[in-house]
Amino acid sequence: QVQLVESGGGLVQPGGSLRLSCTASGFTFSSYAMSWYRQAPGRERELVAALTDAGGSTNYADSVKGRFTISGDNAKSMVYLQMNSLKPEDTAVYYCNAVRRWNTRYTYWGQGTQVTVSS
Repeated sequence: QVQLVESGGGLVQPGGSLRLSCTASGFTFSSYAMSWYRQAPGRERELVAALTDAGGSTNYADSVKGRFTISGDNAKSMVYLQMNSLKPEDTAVYYCNAVRRWNTRYTYWGQGTQVTVSS
């Protein structure tokens, strides 16, 4: 069974930090490109950060550049999102995503974890 499980979300004050984790199972982790998306109420789901080119490249939404960092650990089949200098507009449900390299038909999503940035 393919499964992506996010953790690390919660309530944080503006300017604070959170580290999200995604644990993958049921597939060959190294064969997939991993990314984080988020969706706020009334907004479309948007790409936040991605690991591409077999982990050799990163891609970030303009709104999070310089504040968020995506990283992966193939040995642990995990991907992380370090979020610093959080802003209220970062409030959203954050989702872990996996797409098989060279065959994007195989796409998987986690259940999401809520991040709320508020004072």
